[in-house]
Amino acid sequence: MLRLSLPLLAICLAAWAPSVVDGAPRTAAPTLLQRKPSKSPTAASQVTAALPRAPSASPEPSRRKQVRGTARPELTSLANLRTTVTPGRQGKEAPFATTSQAQKTRVATEKPVLGKKVVKKVVKKKVKLSPQERAAKEASECPPLGLESLRVKDFQLRASSYKRMGLGPHRGRLNIQSGINDGDFYDGGWCAGHDNKNQWLEVDARQPTRFTGVITQGLNSIWTYDWVTSYKIQFSNDTHSWQPCMNGSEEMVFSGNKDPETPVLGLFPTSVVARYIRINPQTWFENGTICLRLEVLGCVVPDPNNIYSWDMAPVTTDKLDFRHHNYKDMRKLMKKVNDACPNITRVYSIGKSYLGLKMYVMEISDNPGQHEVGEPEFRYVAGMHGNEALGRELLLNLMEYLCHEYKQGNPRIVRLVTETRIHLLPSMNPDGYETAYKLGSELSGWAMGRWTYEGFDLNHNFADLNTALWDAEDNEMVPHKFPNHYIPIPEYYTFPNATVAPETRAVINWMQRYPFMLSANLHGGELVVTYPFDMTRTYWKAQELTPTADDAVFRWLATVYATSNLAMVDDDRRLCHYDDFMREGNIINGANWHTVPGSMNDFSYLHTNCFEITIELSCDKFPHESELPREWENNKESLLVYMEQTRRGIKGIVRDKDTEQGIADAIISVDGINHDIRTAFDGDYWRLLNPGEYEVTAAAEGYHSVTRSCRVSYEDNPTLCEFRLTKTPKQRLREILAKGGKVPKDLALRLRQLRLHKLRSQKRAQ
Repeated sequence: MLRLSLPLLAICLAAWAPSVVDGAPRTAAPTLLQRKPSKSPTAASQVTAALPRAPSASPEPSRRKQVRGTARPELTSLANLRTTVTPGRQGKEAPFATTSQAQKTRVATEKPVLGKKVVKKVVKKKVKLSPQERAAKEASECPPLGLESLRVKDFQLRASSYKRMGLGPHRGRLNIQSGINDGDFYDGGWCAGHDNKNQWLEVDARQPTRFTGVITQGLNSIWTYDWVTSYKIQFSNDTHSWQPCMNGSEEMVFSGNKDPETPVLGLFPTSVVARYIRINPQTWFENGTICLRLEVLGCVVPDPNNIYSWDMAPVTTDKLDFRHHNYKDMRKLMKKVNDACPNITRVYSIGKSYLGLKMYVMEISDNPGQHEVGEPEFRYVAGMHGNEALGRELLLNLMEYLCHEYKQGNPRIVRLVTETRIHLLPSMNPDGYETAYKLGSELSGWAMGRWTYEGFDLNHNFADLNTALWDAEDNEMVPHKFPNHYIPIPEYYTFPNATVAPETRAVINWMQRYPFMLSANLHGGELVVTYPFDMTRTYWKAQELTPTADDAVFRWLATVYATSNLAMVDDDRRLCHYDDFMREGNIINGANWHTVPGSMNDFSYLHTNCFEITIELSCDKFPHESELPREWENNKESLLVYMEQTRRGIKGIVRDKDTEQGIADAIISVDGINHDIRTAFDGDYWRLLNPGEYEVTAAAEGYHSVTRSCRVSYEDNPTLCEFRLTKTPKQRLREILAKGGKVPKDLALRLRQLRLHKLRSQKRAQ
């Protein structure tokens, strides 16, 4: 009995004593706000390649499902609340927003009974989530704090040190861009003043927040290469005592970046509640220094003791589908709107992308599918750059809003729909968007998905008509020998082997098919409205003020949008990157910002009647879904007010005096403005003009031109300015001879007088 009891006693004592590691007892590291430590030492690295690998909790290794067409398939997508990785499990990937992957169904089939059907009983069995799955689910539930979108203010960012003000902590924001000059106040990230492991960048969430992860980038610069390759994370509630991010009993070391631009996601093993978070670089690019850009993922924890409301952003009451829509979801939403308002909507396609995705347009009008004489045609275009996703979602929201408000009898919307034919193209570059969508709002970076699948930047892919016009002006050939409008497309551009994207050709055909008079092209990455020309007249200059003949009208159109946009009129907002557009009212001539040869704005103005501007909607190209309601409220009034500018200027019909039929392609000239427009196929026209008195001339081939005075008022209606033209004697003679008729005596006499007048003029000239 004694021999048996001694070993038993030794086992009991060993079980009671604390664990010892390297001569010291093992204790659980405390976490903030009494958060329990992770029971498993498994790292979140199995969720994303951004984190270091750790032993798996399961003997069966996890497998990743790579996304085709992505630059970094190991990154986890956050934009659409889903992941491209199934951590710790095999099989298909599952959405973040659901728990279907964490649930299994067991089907129990009873034995057949004579005279009875087989009864199937489905039993749902809840499966406990692994630490990796729990971390992924928590990360998906928490959006970015807003370093990239500027919701996090400059004073909320602190650092241990920095090289200079242009590399201060306020520049350590995800996707922030630097100016072309190194060493100024607008460099592309935070850089520590010393290269050692004691440096840190700190973010103050201003209230208790459940942190779930961080996203890092290197320094944005065309001159140097700097990024952090590994880092640690610390948390605090008072900035005095800091607790490290633990992976079980060990301090977690996260894998950082491998290049300056590709964002890398680091998820925490367990979420941590705190107010402050620090990133502490451990290693960095060997030929560089400590520099990074950052975004933090976190959910605000309700605090009954906090009586201050930090977020004063507008809150929308519109019940719209605020989420990112891929191609399939976009089609469903457009069909849903069409089904809800079939009497005022029509969905049609203008062509296909390189990969075969249709470019859908939503038409909204009281008579969809028909051009009504005298009714202006308007278009919004979004998604020219596939990763600039906000414009796409705003146009989808606008469809829903117009449909709902029209059904509710909103008088403003009813008038807009009945007096205007509206065309909305939410995705001009669907292939590029799908690429960015797969990576997600935070991980697609600054450029992924910008170009088409073939690599075209669509905003540089239209025909250059500017150069031909300016050369003709220099030779004093405009408008007598060379037109100042409807400039033909160069022959080389029409060849089958020309480097023109199918998306560009589809939009050009669309422009030629509909008599658009006003348009806007929705972009992202800045907060500014630009107007033509986009290309500098001096070819070797990168920036140059290059106004059009309608500069006053374009400045008004840009101002209308900028002054009604809630984000642009906020005087307290910081600069998006390095340009201060607030000094000029958030508008700028496109060429005076940076030259863009072959832009859609310039092409639209010179090849058609349509006046078009570019709207940079947000500092963040691909905002998180949580930002979409706020962005809708920022832009809703602007979108509506801009469409209502179709009522500015003059409009009318140019008719044949004898038949009262409309004359197509009649030229409308305004004295003092060296840019004409032409009538549509029904003879109707719309000419944008600022208030004032104008001498307007209508001319058509085979007709005598007519000039009349037209006054544009400040009223919310265009001025009616119509013309009736009389055929010239030669035109009448051609028509009579073509029909085989006899020439009337008055016409023969008139032709004889014209010939005599011509002969006398020739003799005088001799």
